Amino acid sequence: MERRVAERLRSTLGPLGLEAHAFKVGWYNAVLQPAFHLPYPDDTLAFVILSTPSMFDKALKPFVNKERLKIIRDPVDQCVSHHLSRVKEKFPDQRVDVMFDYEMLPSRRPKFLAQTAAHVAGAAYYYQRKDVKLDPWGKKKIFGVCIHPKYGGWFAIRGLLLFPDIQVPFLEQPAPVDCVSTEEKRIELLEQFNFHWQDGRYRDIIEVKERYSEEQKAYFATPPAERFRLLGLSQEAQ
Repeated sequence: MERRVAERLRSTLGPLGLEAHAFKVGWYNAVLQPAFHLPYPDDTLAFVILSTPSMFDKALKPFVNKERLKIIRDPVDQCVSHHLSRVKEKFPDQRVDVMFDYEMLPSRRPKFLAQTAAHVAGAAYYYQRKDVKLDPWGKKKIFGVCIHPKYGGWFAIRGLLLFPDIQVPFLEQPAPVDCVSTEEKRIELLEQFNFHWQDGRYRDIIEVKERYSEEQKAYFATPPAERFRLLGLSQEAQ
């Protein structure tokens, strides 16, 4: 069952520059405090959805052109929401729950921890402070970051698709690719991400197969309120 669902997702989302990686809810819940657990049985089938560099041209720009006369507040979020909502139509006989990376619970906690989901699904390796043996940061707060084996840091985690009626007790967990394997490189990655994230150097910590285009880099480097003109939208679109 998981294979059929995965193939349908990949055929639907792949042409849009989106990746779907399967996991069991239990894998995710096992590594988190109860407050962060997803409220589903452990064997429930879920997929974490990533956007790759090609999503900008394959999904975002066509979406904006099509929706040009409608209200657009955040082009990327609305584009992803549109396409993941349409995925539900591909499974008319299944319940499909969608969670987006920007959604919050009433407690102001995120609905899910995106980087943890990507790691347990084997989609990208979540490098954290605990992955460095000789910690050089003392009392500084150090945030972790996911690195994709193909795209490095040139990708984003956009959401989850959960299939509450599909239980997959025998699904085997794939290990994420440990592509930043030396202590020196891990320290460099976490230093760059925490203290120099604006210059984006952490994204190229490994040799990548594909990165954001110059147009896409300019878009994400621009303050959100000014991004509309880069996509040819007037301020009225807001």
